[in-house]
Amino acid sequence: MSAKNDLFAGNAAAANAEEAPAVHPAPTKAVPKPAAVPDLSPKDAIDSDYSAADIEVLEGLEPVRRRPGMYIGGTDEKALHHLFAEVIDNSMDEAVAGHATWIDVALGADGYLTVTDNGRGIPVDPHPKFKDKSALEVIMTTLHAGGKFDSKVYETSGGLHGVGISVVNALSDDLVVEVARSRKLYRQTFQRGHAQGPIELVGDTQNRRGTLIRFRPDADIFGKGTKFRPSRLLKMARSKAYLFGGVEIRWHCDPELIDAKDETPAEAVFHFPGGLKDFLEERLEKERRVVDDIFAGRTTKTGGHGSVEWAVSWFAGDGFINSYCNTVPTPEGGTHEAGLRYALMRGLKAYGELTNNKKASVITGDDVLTSAGGMLSVFIREPEFVGQTKDKLSSSEATRIAETAVRDAFDHWLTASPNQSNKLLEWVIERADERLRRRQEKDVARKTAVRKLRLPGKLADCSANQSEGTELFIVEGDSAGGSAKQARNRKNQAILPLRGKILNVANAGRDKLVANQQLADLSQALGCGSRAQYRDEDLRYEKVVIMTDADVDGAHIASLLITFFYREMPNLIQNGHLYLAVPPLYRISQGGKTLYARDDAHKDELMSTVFKGRTKVEIGRFKGLGEMMPAQLKETTMDPSKRTMLKVGIIEDTQELTNKTVEQLMGNKPEARFRFIQENAEFAEDLDI
Repeated sequence: MSAKNDLFAGNAAAANAEEAPAVHPAPTKAVPKPAAVPDLSPKDAIDSDYSAADIEVLEGLEPVRRRPGMYIGGTDEKALHHLFAEVIDNSMDEAVAGHATWIDVALGADGYLTVTDNGRGIPVDPHPKFKDKSALEVIMTTLHAGGKFDSKVYETSGGLHGVGISVVNALSDDLVVEVARSRKLYRQTFQRGHAQGPIELVGDTQNRRGTLIRFRPDADIFGKGTKFRPSRLLKMARSKAYLFGGVEIRWHCDPELIDAKDETPAEAVFHFPGGLKDFLEERLEKERRVVDDIFAGRTTKTGGHGSVEWAVSWFAGDGFINSYCNTVPTPEGGTHEAGLRYALMRGLKAYGELTNNKKASVITGDDVLTSAGGMLSVFIREPEFVGQTKDKLSSSEATRIAETAVRDAFDHWLTASPNQSNKLLEWVIERADERLRRRQEKDVARKTAVRKLRLPGKLADCSANQSEGTELFIVEGDSAGGSAKQARNRKNQAILPLRGKILNVANAGRDKLVANQQLADLSQALGCGSRAQYRDEDLRYEKVVIMTDADVDGAHIASLLITFFYREMPNLIQNGHLYLAVPPLYRISQGGKTLYARDDAHKDELMSTVFKGRTKVEIGRFKGLGEMMPAQLKETTMDPSKRTMLKVGIIEDTQELTNKTVEQLMGNKPEARFRFIQENAEFAEDLDI
């Protein structure tokens, strides 16, 4: 049930008009303003409570703790694991830049996560701008501080905003950084973003270099029950190893944290020289492929800068694309995926022209990728992402870089093996034919339904071509239909008026049902067939709404329609498409306040609460929807943001009882209805109709 009950409790009340300010004639010449402070009006006096003292300035990392969602997308489990992504991305940047060969990830039973690499190590010398702080402390405690804003230190990197490690620091109740540089070991400790002392020299180290970050997420931010999941961390670490074949990632996890049903190992080492091809090979190990070979490759310095690696294969299943930019996952895709799509589509079309296959001209990017498994990784300078969590790449140059890299290689791959290329082309053309057939069926269904009704003045269809988000309102009579047509949203709301009470299908023969024009019109408008021929995918509207008058006759018509749907289209109900509108029966107004009541009981409630003690209260009873002004009908019954609707459903495991009840109340045996009335008359006063 979609409930917006506050509509009847005051949403429709008109706002009190503010008193208009007085209008003074303009002076004939400029008059200098007096130096004295003018007297405050009552309204100004209220505003004076809001002063400069109320302006709060958040310093350091306090904004992160106040609004963590702005930096990591929330405080749920996904956001918690994003902290790990920020830390390991820094180590991966060192590896990709050629300064680190291994990364160590360790999860302890105490909740601490440790990430160590053998890179260059974070600089520890005094920062030239903040001479009293080391570069390490500046990076850990200052937003937008880092070495990745230009290409001097990192040609490509996953961290571009300079907020990643400082955000991790802000959201950890304890964090320790160890840096090994120039055969010296340094350490600094932080709590909730604040340094617990200056950086300290621990001592000499001969065989160690790089950075160690050990942190524990703050339970005050993420909740006491939110903890790192070993399986998720393992998957994230493993994917990094696939993305850059030159790095080895070592995994350690305390056995106490591993569930007995979980296959997560306590120790593991990941190193995949084959990169994404190895990743895809394992991912599709149990799938039936269209062609045996995986289309894979990598390029460097494409178009002046940046590199691309890809692996694509086609199989008999639902397709997927896993994409990355500078080793950062982009689950929502972006411009680099668009480049891959263009390259594959245009390559297959060109191959179709080369082999005189005219059907290839109808291929789209969706046809190519609908059953393709793809891995794509790009490395570019200064990438632009949508949001701090970097879920989607928006750099326009990534499209060109990816398309240029993949297109040439794909052309060579297709021409090198005609047998597998022809097989792939035929497979993709079949997907295109299937897409066109489905679209044609939907178009024919919509056009046929409208044409067969031959009621251009009766069915007011919506303009949307797809069923998603559309609604068909079934109303009683042309008068109600006229108001509903004016009140509707033409884009997604259709109106079908019916004349009076429809046929009761529970006690009518099949021949009467087939011959009934109103039910035939309704069936044609829905376009989904009935009984064994019902097809949910052909239903032309996502929601079918019965909208009748708020009286006994309206309830009777609604009962007849529900009976029709239950007998002829039960799956329409079971799949959640059928709804009952709840229009008001009364309009109650006094002065500038107007409320609507669903029924007599609701009217009495409003009179004894909202309008209690008020005089000159006007109560108007709607005789039907046709009497309501279009604006009133829209506000109370059709506007999704304000209306109340009841969803019609069938309770599980009650099919036999439901059939019996429908037959008893709507069937052709009046004695059964009489017996039901006798048995339930004593409860009638409790019904809210």
